[in-house]
Amino acid sequence: MSSEDAGGWDFSAAAATPAGGLGTIPPVPPPTNVGTPGSGPGDPGRPGVGNRVGNLVRTFVRGVGQTLITLGLVLLLFVVYEVWVSNIFAHQRQNKVRQQFSQAVQKGQDPLKGQDRLNLPSGKQIVIPAGEGFANLYIPRFGKDFAWTVVQGTAAGDLERGPGHYTDTAVPGQLGNFALAGHRVGKGEPFLNLDQLVPGDSVVVQTAGNWYVYKVLGDAKKYAAASKLTSKPQRAAAIVDALNSRDSQGVPGREIVTPDDVAVIAPVPDNSGLTPTRALLTMTTCHPKYSADQRMILHAALARAVPAKGNAIPKELPGGTL
Repeated sequence: MSSEDAGGWDFSAAAATPAGGLGTIPPVPPPTNVGTPGSGPGDPGRPGVGNRVGNLVRTFVRGVGQTLITLGLVLLLFVVYEVWVSNIFAHQRQNKVRQQFSQAVQKGQDPLKGQDRLNLPSGKQIVIPAGEGFANLYIPRFGKDFAWTVVQGTAAGDLERGPGHYTDTAVPGQLGNFALAGHRVGKGEPFLNLDQLVPGDSVVVQTAGNWYVYKVLGDAKKYAAASKLTSKPQRAAAIVDALNSRDSQGVPGREIVTPDDVAVIAPVPDNSGLTPTRALLTMTTCHPKYSADQRMILHAALARAVPAKGNAIPKELPGGTL
């Protein structure tokens, strides 16, 4: 069929490629940098080895960071509980103990005389259930609101109720050493400010039948001279020296010892072989604050005893007349 027969269009081979045209289009060769998936940077679908390692490192670091944050929150909650929340529970338990002791006194019962407990006389073996209150403790330097009922025993559960009495030591007013333990931070923290006591400070103990006034030991003359110093560092050091001074029996006003030093609650503190000739009071607590590495010990000697008379209180307490 001629060109004329096709309506003027020329489909011959000569007409398919005009002079100067592109001619036959050569095949496009495949890319030479494409390997198997993930085998190198030429794989556009998956990251290479370098990227995978980087992702693993980032995942590990992120996991460690999240773990540290979680541990930090747990530690923070523990601190909040130990320092604040435990105080709430301890004060609730202390209020219950105080009410029970007050009710017993109003009924004429004295735990120290063993009423309803084989009628054991004071001065002999005292039978008091662990955790039961038998005396009230007042320290005027800490303010009129400082009032704690002392409980029998120094186990963890006892000390969560209040200052605890070392069961093998004397009772208030007896010859020997009436020794107490108390928390310094958290769980009521009755002995939080024990380090603020100075020679001559009063510590008042109330039982069902008597008031006992103890005085913190140490060198009162040294303390009087130290209190006049104008330099704070010098005054603080001089007060410590006054507290550390030992009396004729070798008993200081304050000492710092290791937790296993039980000689501090002996009948004559630090002198286990001596026979007691006076009534002493010893208070022990953790040292320094927020730590249990050491123990702070405060010693006091009985200055006077006053029989209880109605609602009257000793003159060492605000409003006292006895």
